[in-house]
Formats: sequence, C-alpha cells, structure tokens
Amino acid sequence: MRVAGRPIRLGVVGHTGYPELKTALQTLGRLAPALNIELRLEEQLSPGQSEQRMTSPTEVDALLSLGGDGTLLRGARLLGDHEVPILGVNLGRLGFLTCCPADQLETSLMRFARGDYTVESRMMLRASVEVGRRERQSWLALNDVVIHKGGFARVVPLRVAVDDELIATYAADGVVISTPTGSTAYSLSAGGPVVVPTLETIIVTPVSAHTLAIRPVVCAAGSRITVQAEDAPEELMITVDGQVGTKFLENETLSVSRAKTAIKIVRFPGSSFFATLRQKLGWGGIPERDQTWHADLAAN
Repeated sequence: MRVAGRPIRLGVVGHTGYPELKTALQTLGRLAPALNIELRLEEQLSPGQSEQRMTSPTEVDALLSLGGDGTLLRGARLLGDHEVPILGVNLGRLGFLTCCPADQLETSLMRFARGDYTVESRMMLRASVEVGRRERQSWLALNDVVIHKGGFARVVPLRVAVDDELIATYAADGVVISTPTGSTAYSLSAGGPVVVPTLETIIVTPVSAHTLAIRPVVCAAGSRITVQAEDAPEELMITVDGQVGTKFLENETLSVSRAKTAIKIVRFPGSSFFATLRQKLGWGGIPERDQTWHADLAAN
C-alpha cells in the first residue's frame, strides 16, 4: 500500500497472551522507518507511548492484527465502517483469517508496503436486539451471531424467520447465524456447510436440533433473519463473534441482516481458501501421500 506524500499509517492490535507478541512488536519497530510506515498501536500495546497510540480507527490506512482469528475479529469490529485492509499475522494455532505465521512477519510486511498483495472483501452482519420497535443494542459481526442457552440441560424453542416468513420453530440448543467467513467457525462445528468466504450469503445453522429433519439453510445476502424465544428461560444469551453479547429475553427479537460495511482481508499471491482448508482441517487424508500426489501432478 502506498499513500502519496506521507507514510502508511498502520494501526496495530495484538493479543498480549502470546509470548511471540513482544518479538513481533520489536520487528515492527525495526522495520517501520525503512518501509515508510508510521505505527499506531492500540493502548494496551503502547503503555507510556502516547505519540504512537491509535486513538481512532479513522486515523489509520491499514490494520495489522497480531494474534489469532479472535484478535482479527476484534480488530474488524474496532474498524467499524472504516474500510481499510487488515493484515493478519497468526501467533496462534489455527488462524483461518490470518494470512501468514509469525515467522513470516518481516517478509509479509515488506510485501505489504510495496503493494504485493490482493484484498478479499468479506461481508459483515449487523445484529440488533429489539424490544417492540425499540432497538436495545446492536453489533457488527464478521463471523457469526449466536443465540444459545446458558447453564441448563434442555432444548429451547426458537422461532426463526427469513424476511418475516417462518422457517420453523427449532427445538435446539441454539442457532448460529453466520457469514461465509464464519462458515468454518461455530457453524461448521454445528453441522453447517463450508462456504467460500468471498461469496455473499447468510447461513442459518441450528445447534443440536431435536429432530433429524432440521437442516442448515443458506439465505440470500439481502435477507433479514429474525429469532424469537418461545417459553424460554432467562439464561438465553446472544454472542457476537464469540466475544461480546448480551442476555436475550422472551419478549425480545434478534434481528440479523447484512451490514452496510465490508471487511478487506489481505492475501498474498500463492495462498488460497482451499489450501487453508487442507492445511488447517487436515482435508485430503494422509499428508505424505498428498505431497507425493501433488508432486506427481506438477511433474505432469
């Protein structure tokens, strides 16, 4: 990325629970001046360094996420409707959303600075809890919005509709409403489909539904999904991207639709969604056999 007439203002968010974070920050500090990058760190990464602090998402040209997918999800919500590229560096284990591991930070930062990357646009969801016609609380989600039970052992009746037309009343542990990006997260664990993340759809996946006839539903991106609880206890919760949320009461409605803003995920040439699936989920069987098969295919 090149910004005419001034340095690239790079916002940085990170997970302090990773021991690799300190080394990554040191690498950033060493490389930034030579790459014409001006670092803007979130407050927890810059104690006593107010001149380098990111005070508003609107003051950055790009965002660097140091951690796992959860850190990138937090960064995406931090940006709000400020659409700038997010470069995710994986300090954790899985890392579906990140584009490189920690040991490739230096190379990736140099490639990013000279513009040697592509950007994938990922749709987001806007979720709100409504009481009658009043909106009580709202969020943006890159992965998913989940309504789920708390600490009790029984299914919950949840009335789920698309554009005000009833799909069904699910007797289930909960419902996951996800983007294609979130299709490989909680929705996948609940039996939902894997959806290529650059598509634009909304996926509705019941969690442990009390009938074999209930299946996930893939809806148009412009749909409005609503969920209401019928005869539900107070322990129902709404969780957004696995990180924030609220209690959900019987007289309330959860409304989920496509957000006006999108997230721009940085990808480097040579990486692909299906390569990530094969690597992260172990698709394809025996790794040694697959390596031989791919080598034979390339030779032919």
